[in-house]
Amino acid sequence: MPDTDLQRRCHTVLPGHRQPRPAELFAAMAAWCEEHDVDHDVYGNGALIQDFERKVAALLGFEAAVFCISGTMAQVTALRLGGEDRASRLVALHPTSHILNHERSNYQLLDHFQALCAGDRHRPWIEADLAAVPDRLGAIGLEIPMREIGGQLTDWDELEAIKRHCRTRGIHLHMDGARLWEAAAGYGRDVAAIAAGFDSVYVSLYKGIGGLGGAMLLGSRAFVDRCAEWFRRQGGNVIHRSPYIVAAAMQFDARLAAMPAYFERTRLLYQALRAYPELRLNPAAPQSNMLHIHLPVERERAFAVRDALAREHGIWMFNRAVHGALPASSVIEIYVGDNLLSMSDDTVREALRLFAAALAANAKMTDSSTT
Repeated sequence: MPDTDLQRRCHTVLPGHRQPRPAELFAAMAAWCEEHDVDHDVYGNGALIQDFERKVAALLGFEAAVFCISGTMAQVTALRLGGEDRASRLVALHPTSHILNHERSNYQLLDHFQALCAGDRHRPWIEADLAAVPDRLGAIGLEIPMREIGGQLTDWDELEAIKRHCRTRGIHLHMDGARLWEAAAGYGRDVAAIAAGFDSVYVSLYKGIGGLGGAMLLGSRAFVDRCAEWFRRQGGNVIHRSPYIVAAAMQFDARLAAMPAYFERTRLLYQALRAYPELRLNPAAPQSNMLHIHLPVERERAFAVRDALAREHGIWMFNRAVHGALPASSVIEIYVGDNLLSMSDDTVREALRLFAAALAANAKMTDSSTT
């Protein structure tokens, strides 16, 4: 049975937001378009998209923003042009960077730039990681927060030091802000304060916002215009962007307003998880409204436990799981959104109790099979 079918049967779903089916989503989009008298854009020209671009740019304190069909296209383009402006094709990336881990070597195969790993994959960057690079860097790509290590944030003082480092050395500083909206609550600062000092920023219109897809790239007007031209060259010049803009714009303000509540709900989840010390949390305390949980079973058993809970109790615990670094271990991710926000404390605790008990039983099975 596909995961979506099994999940849809569950009455208790912990991660993320409730996902409307296409008919429900499209009906809501149609009603919003009718209410706001929306017309299609034509190749990015139109009141809806241009007003939304200006809104996002102003929110983050940038001169301009431009829609891009995907963050994958937006980021490598920004880093390519940022490095070219500084006469160096060498770009420093954290070992857990999305570009290095999930984009099929696009930066290399499409000849965008040369990538250099810097820092320790198990913690966010510190300024010393970049100062230790002897080469002349053209650009740096910094993810805020860092998904692959549980949504950790670069320490604020270190972030300011990294900004100074790049400014002093003339390095283009780019932010992978796929989850920047989530970082504001963790930092206790608005997104403009976080983005200040970056030369370019990418933000997602679907990860935290819940749109159909797409991204925004922000920077100076001249830089954004050049990036837009490169999007066209790479096949990103879709004739109508209105579906993506509508899906994001109609819930944008509400999702941003809910981010502090998601973060507070994450605190409660941490408190509940402390009852099960065998479930190891990363980070140790909330830094954004997501976390990783290290489990005492291998990945395949983690999925088996998840699916059994779904079938027998109507509880869906997680979506994503990866192999752990140690034998008989795995790591799952929980993004705290509307689902957990609307769930009672007792329901959360009961779901965790059942999950921990099932994991413990499966861990014993693993131990007995290896002795």
